[in-house]
Amino acid sequence: MGKIRIENVIRPGSTYAVDETKYEAMKKAYLAVLPETEPGLTPVEIRTRLTPLLPEDLFPGGAKAGWWAKAVQLDLEAKGVVARAKGSPVRLFKP
Repeated sequence: MGKIRIENVIRPGSTYAVDETKYEAMKKAYLAVLPETEPGLTPVEIRTRLTPLLPEDLFPGGAKAGWWAKAVQLDLEAKGVVARAKGSPVRLFKP
């Protein structure tokens, strides 16, 4: 696989090229742990749960998982696949 363009909910209209294989692996793990109801999970809770689901060859020892989790989060938020619950701290869920 090559590169794909992802969005960022914080910077509407901008896209970024990222490795498609790593993106798809992280997206699969991210959506597997994300609850479908509020209040959802914090980004730290999500990362803790998804790290064991990541392919070791792409994320050895969880390397770079934090960056990829955030990139996938912001892309999926921009696409409406992930939503933020109201209030603080940030909690995410599938709408």
